[in-house]
Amino acid sequence: MKIATRGSELALWQANRVRSLLTRQDPGRDVELVVVQTAGDRDQRTPLHVLGGKGVFVKEVQAAVLDGRADIAVHSAKDLPAVSPDGLAIGAIPERGDPRDALVGVALEELRPDAIVATGSVRRRALLTALRPDLRFAELRGNMATRLSRVTEFDAIVVAMAAMDRLGLTPEGLHAIGVDDMIPQVGQGALAVECRVGDEATIEALALLDDPAVSRLVHAERSFLGELGGDCSLPAGAHATLTDSGAVQVEGFLASADLDRSTRATLTDEDGRLAGAGVARMVRSALAES
Repeated sequence: MKIATRGSELALWQANRVRSLLTRQDPGRDVELVVVQTAGDRDQRTPLHVLGGKGVFVKEVQAAVLDGRADIAVHSAKDLPAVSPDGLAIGAIPERGDPRDALVGVALEELRPDAIVATGSVRRRALLTALRPDLRFAELRGNMATRLSRVTEFDAIVVAMAAMDRLGLTPEGLHAIGVDDMIPQVGQGALAVECRVGDEATIEALALLDDPAVSRLVHAERSFLGELGGDCSLPAGAHATLTDSGAVQVEGFLASADLDRSTRATLTDEDGRLAGAGVARMVRSALAES
């Protein structure tokens, strides 16, 4: 079996993690990585929302599966548009790490007035603006090593805790921010594995890797994104959790394009996809009326 993946250190960690799960399932299975360079890898200067939003880190990887160079593609679920291209489907969401964002430099409550925080994410900027309207922002792109090397240029930078955990990084001044303050990107911390529609042998193998509880929550969040436009680069986020009764609760966030206005909403439903889509409609309506 061939796995298409980006070539970044984090992407390779994720692909190798899926490879280990596949070989644990079938020790005799031969699994090979196919490294693909994406538009997001080639251009590390242009802001992501300008470059093309979510698809910039996945389209070429997906193409490798569609044209037969690989059998599956491993992604950070947060990088995936809400709808897979024709011919592909998500075959497994095997696990989820820490969904939280974090600051490297100083803690949120310790940021000085008018501090400069570096991040390439409009969602993170919008959420931090809602918490601290005085903050200023700088663009930050590149792999994790590049980002961490620039910490001293700013008061703080924003990273994903899952990336820190997976790469074994514990930079000085790492401070996680709770999901109540910083609603994560849709699918943040989760792995997603795509395969070709109709490839029954691969679909069967991936089904054994899928974590039903994690998958249920991530697909609820993806329904939120789908209702907002699927491949949108809006400053939006959603986080799903299970209630004590087993229903899915989704909290969603959406800000205006200029980040001056934002709104949140929460909805609970036995069907997580309905909860996600419903929350999206709620925040879109509330923002339009504000």
